[in-house]
Amino acid sequence: MVVTSVLNDLELSPVNISLGEADFGDYALSDAQVSDIWARLEPLGFDVINDKKSRLIERIKKQVIKLVQKQDGLPHSKLSDYMTENIAYEYNYLSTLFSSIEGMTIERYYINQKIEKVKELLVYDELSLTEISFQMGYSSLAHLSNQFKSVTGLSPSHFRRLKSVKSRISIDRL
Repeated sequence: MVVTSVLNDLELSPVNISLGEADFGDYALSDAQVSDIWARLEPLGFDVINDKKSRLIERIKKQVIKLVQKQDGLPHSKLSDYMTENIAYEYNYLSTLFSSIEGMTIERYYINQKIEKVKELLVYDELSLTEISFQMGYSSLAHLSNQFKSVTGLSPSHFRRLKSVKSRISIDRL
């Protein structure tokens, strides 16, 4: 809503606005328009991404988040196959680019996103650890527990007992 309001104030009409992206179709924004958008959105905590590599990084992040947030459980296919299929670039290129810009691999980002989702499910306390393990695509409860502990320093059951929402990191800060 904020982005829509800012763009309307600037008399710009994007074709589509979705989480993290305003699509102007074939219309090319001038440097002055980009500067105006930047000047209005930056104080509100938004970043304007206008170069090809940064947009690709954001697409990678969106695909990882989309994959992790699936409600019907994660597929047991390879992350590299999923990314190649959904972004249409060779995985080696995506991986190298992501690592150089973000300072972590796509796999590490994926694991961090999965662990945050596991934290969310633990806080809601609606599923057993075995159900969470299955839903998140882990091969076993032991695998989930080991990965959770390596990322958070806590076992999933200990984290559940803490019931601390403060321990979660918002998706945009990962």
